Amino acid sequence: MADNRRETWITGVGIVSSLGEGPDAHWQRLNEAKPTVDAKTFAPYIVHPLAPIDFDKQIPKKGDQRQMEPWQRIGTYAAGLALDSAGAKGPELLARMDMIVAAGGGERDFAADGLILTGLSKSGKPDLFLNERLMNDLRPTLFLAQLSNLLAGNISIVHGVTGSSRTFMGEEAAGIDAVRIALARIAAGQSDITLVGGAYNGERKDMLMLYEFGGYALKDEFRPVWDRGPTGGFASGSLGAFLVLEAREHAEARAAKPMARLSAVLSERSDRHSGAVTTGLQNMWQQIAGELDPAQAAFISGATGAEPATGEERAFLSNHAELAVRATGTHIGHGPEPQFVINIAFAALAVSKGLLFSACDGTGFEQAMQRPLAQVVVTGIGHWRGEGLGLVEAIH
Repeated sequence: MADNRRETWITGVGIVSSLGEGPDAHWQRLNEAKPTVDAKTFAPYIVHPLAPIDFDKQIPKKGDQRQMEPWQRIGTYAAGLALDSAGAKGPELLARMDMIVAAGGGERDFAADGLILTGLSKSGKPDLFLNERLMNDLRPTLFLAQLSNLLAGNISIVHGVTGSSRTFMGEEAAGIDAVRIALARIAAGQSDITLVGGAYNGERKDMLMLYEFGGYALKDEFRPVWDRGPTGGFASGSLGAFLVLEAREHAEARAAKPMARLSAVLSERSDRHSGAVTTGLQNMWQQIAGELDPAQAAFISGATGAEPATGEERAFLSNHAELAVRATGTHIGHGPEPQFVINIAFAALAVSKGLLFSACDGTGFEQAMQRPLAQVVVTGIGHWRGEGLGLVEAIH
């Protein structure tokens, strides 16, 4: 967006998902349009499992890995990839690099849960039994592992990022606001370089259960996002996504090569009455529409497949049919906190190549784009709350 703020570049991208790790692997798989889906392990629920990862490459100490839960390993690994991508692993730079992390709570200890539930049914004094087990089985270290700011702490320990640190929770809105605030701080001169991102382990029985209770989980058969119909649902995806955002002057001073420019990130939180998502998107659209050239722009959508939000987003997108659309949830599933971040990464990758990746949609809603690509509008619509819009542009 044209104003007097400092220009913000995306100089590093670190991404892991069911498609693999890193920009090149993701670009190849996005264009193959053949998602990796697991319909058996958690049947009847559909998940996109994390591709095989050698965590030793970014987290060399086994002791560090052992004290992390899976989502923390995913995030710490992705953060390391982003720092490598940006060429930003020097001690002096890392010491003043800021960090903003979006993540959920920790993961359940299923073994401890099972023992407690089994013991409760056999105990003559269940209240006393429960208190004793909670005091002894849930050790202080285990409890601390439930705090989302431990992901930021692990990144600091493993990679040496020791500038200011902020951690957000709140599903999709957390990821949107993490990027929004990182951009705002750089644009305002409050930060020169920021590592921002999040992680989610989609292969969790507890979260699948919770999302099923809300009616959000995709079951029985995998279908592309736009083809899931009124019953809808999202396929849980294991994701890690981090970006290195940098003031243009700072990047130029260290001869860093940018992938793209992050020009705007907007967020809202509608009350989700009928039509609120469409209205919210249109309100945010009005704030960036003047910067767009429809001949060289496209949408990358974070639509989950859950209704009614996905249908309302589709209505908005249909009102701007001059822009081609791609829904990445078809390819990688949905990981609430890092979803917006990984879509910003995909947008940066696409504009750096001047191409939009292949459609993966049986309904015909996703159309081919033959023109060169220079701008991508990224949508982020939470399955329950939280709306966001981002603008990523090519650097010429």
